[in-house]
This record gives sequence, C-alpha cells and structure tokens, in this order.
Amino acid sequence: MTGPVQRFRTLPLRSRLALLVASAVAIAVTAVAVACWLLTRTQLPSELDSSLENSTAPRSSVQGALAVCNTGTSPDTGTTPGFVYIQVVLPGGQRCVAPGSEPVKVQQEDLDVANGTGHSSLHDSVTEDGAKVRVFTRRVDYDAGPPITVSLSRPLAEIDASLNELALLLALVAGVGVIGAGLAGLWVARSGLRPVDGLTRAVEHVARTEDLTVRIPVEGEDEIARLSRSFNSMTAALASSRDRQSQLIADAGHELRTPLTSLRTNVELLARSEETGRAIPPADRSALMASVKAQMTELASLIGDLQELSRPDGTDPGPLQVVALHEIMGSALERARLRGPDLTITTDLRPWYVRAEPASLERALVNVLDNAVKFSPSGGSIEVTLNGGRGGNGELTVRDHGPGIPAEELPHVFERFWRSPSARALPGSGLGLSIVARTVQQAGGEIALRQAAGGGTVAAIRIPGAPTPPPDGLDGGNGLDGAHRV
Repeated sequence: MTGPVQRFRTLPLRSRLALLVASAVAIAVTAVAVACWLLTRTQLPSELDSSLENSTAPRSSVQGALAVCNTGTSPDTGTTPGFVYIQVVLPGGQRCVAPGSEPVKVQQEDLDVANGTGHSSLHDSVTEDGAKVRVFTRRVDYDAGPPITVSLSRPLAEIDASLNELALLLALVAGVGVIGAGLAGLWVARSGLRPVDGLTRAVEHVARTEDLTVRIPVEGEDEIARLSRSFNSMTAALASSRDRQSQLIADAGHELRTPLTSLRTNVELLARSEETGRAIPPADRSALMASVKAQMTELASLIGDLQELSRPDGTDPGPLQVVALHEIMGSALERARLRGPDLTITTDLRPWYVRAEPASLERALVNVLDNAVKFSPSGGSIEVTLNGGRGGNGELTVRDHGPGIPAEELPHVFERFWRSPSARALPGSGLGLSIVARTVQQAGGEIALRQAAGGGTVAAIRIPGAPTPPPDGLDGGNGLDGAHRV
C-alpha cells in the first residue's frame, strides 16, 4: 500500500489531478453500471414470472398434448406454441408434451398441483437437454370436463442472453466514460493549473534573475487570483525592502565618509610627525587629539544609530516594561545639560508611567533633547513639560528657541539621513529623529514637530500610560493593559 501511494505522490500535480478526476468518474460510472445490471437481473425474472402467470395455454395445444399421450401421435392442430413450452401433467407423474414444445422434467411441485394439493406452482426446472426453464403449473377447467394440470415453461436462456448483452453494453459505456473522464481530467488539470504554471515561471524567473519587478496578471476572485495577489504583494514588499536597504547602505556610506576622512587626515598628521621626528606644537597636538576623539565619538554614535535602524520594522525591540517616563526624562536632561552648559533648561515633569523598552526610550529622549540643544542659540532656553493627557495619553513637549523648521521641511524630518540645508554644517547623521519616531511607535505613541509661537520648534510626544504605576508592577488598570501593547 505504501508503494503505490508513494509513487502517486511523486507524480506531477497535473497527472495526479487528471488521475483523480478519471478515477472518480470511473468509480461513479462503474457503480451506476453495476447497479443497473443488478436491477435488471432482478427485474427480468419478475417480468418472466408475470408473463407466465398471465399466459393461457391454447385449447388446441392442450388437446394436442393429450392426443400425444392417448395415441402416441401428434395431430395437426395448425398452431405452434411459440416460445412457451406447454405440457399436461397427469396425477401419476406422466407428462403429455404439446406439439412443438420441449419436454420439461416434472417436479414435485407439479405433482402437488396435479394431485389437487396445490392450485398453482411457480418454480425452476430443466428440459431433457438440460436447458434451464421457468415453469408455471396450474389446474385449468375446460368445458364440463375434469380440471387439467397444465405447465407453461419459458427458457431462462433468454434472460441470460439479455443480461449478457446488457453487461457488454454497460462495459462499453463504462470504458468510454473512463476514457472520456481521463481526457476531461487532463483538460481540467491543464486549464485549472495554467495560472499556477504562470506563477511557477514567475517565481523561477525571480529566483534566477532576482528581478523583483515581475507582476502576475490577476483575474477573478478565486484561490489562484488570491495567490497571484499575494505573490505580487510579496515581490513589491521585497523590492521596497531591497530599495530601502540599498538606500540605507548608500546613505550610511556617505555619512561615514566625512568623519573617516577627517579621522584619516588627523591620524596621518600624527604618524608623519612620528616618522619625521618633527614635533607638533602642544596646542596643535591637543587640538588634533580633541578632533580625533570627536570624530571617534561621532563614528561610534553613527554606528549605534545604524545598528538601531538595521532591525526590520516590527521587530521586537526587547521586553517591554512599565517604566516611569518622568524619571527617564530626568536622566536624559542631565546629559543634555552637560552638552549645553550655557543653556537654561526649565522642566515641569508630572509622573507618567508607560510600557516601553527602557534603553531605547532613553536613547530616543536624548536624541530629542540633543536636537533642541544643537539648534538653541548660546544663552538660550529650553522648556520641557510632561503632563497626563486625555484618553490615557501623556504628552511630553520639548520647546527650543532656535531658528525653527520651515513648514516645507516638516514632512521630511523623520526620514533617515535627511538633514535640512541649514543643519548640514552641524554635527549629526540625520538618524536621530528617525530613531525617535520608531521607538515612540513601538511604545504605541506618536511624535510630531511643529513651529512654536514666537520662533523655535516644539517636539510633542504622546505615549499611552497612567499617572500612577500598576500594583506590583503588573499591567492592570491605569490605562496600561492593552491600549498600546506591541
């Protein structure tokens, strides 16, 4: 059993489908043919019995049969019994065969009728030649004489012949049906799998050429159409992902080139000083080392940003925890004050607890404050507020008094490596706000930049949470149980 099944599974899908269709039709045709033959085999004997019971032996045939018994000769009656054998059964078991009839062996059922113990009998018997017949025996009253026992017989060979002819006809019909089913199954398989063939060729083309611009025409709303649409969506997503990856690599290479070039120049100056023995003045050497350290810091920051952005969208950033946003903002503010010692940073932080990955959230807040510090004028101020908002959304705003962002540039500020023309001379990679937007979205929130009244920029971050932590640090109540889970 395992062998045929295994061989069937190794066949091409088209062959399996055609074979299944042909097998199903063959089974159905065979079942109908067998049922028809069985029904006919049951019906024909019943019709034969009805025909015998409704038949009446001609008087001339009965008289001819009696004359044969009395005189041993067959009178010329001018009639023939046709396909019914007629004979008279006497009480002693003798039989008187009508002219033109075949003699049929007398059975006990016939004697019972002849002796008066039965009125009629319907049974099987055989002729002297051994041919099977169906016999109907009954007592018949002719005129005023005594009742006569007459047996009417018909050969069963006519039923067998009809059944054989029917069996041959049904076999031919079944054979034609199976062949037709095989051809129909092959046609159905070819027609039904033609879209699959197209899909297969498209997949093979993509695998061979890596051409993700291939699209399959979609017709209808069936399963094949759904599969085609899914394939088109998949190739479109892969093409978009590859384009983003190529763009990321190109942009990263461009951003890495500047600090690497500067770092290489400084290192070459130091190496040349060591090789030639010409010492660099202490002040210049200190400035050179400071530049090297700054370039190394910028490279480390850029590499960290690239690692953060290298994760696919939707990737779990780590275990989410219930964290105090106001406390994380406090830590980020300490780092911001070190980077802008001449700036005045005022804060109004109300308690607010959210579900997020702590390290990623702190990095995002540091990036927001770095932008505010970078674009604030010397001696300027930065206002930071955190309040619980409506609907369980806390709002964190960071407002600077710098030059602000033109309205036409606002839609691009969260794009990777995008930097406004006025900021290209300043340090930075253009990845900070992109990381901020991604981190805030993973925490279920949203971020927006807008122009502030009186100049400057306002960064507004809204993250679902609650003003009090849940009991035992569990997510229950307080707005921390599902509204922003990732």
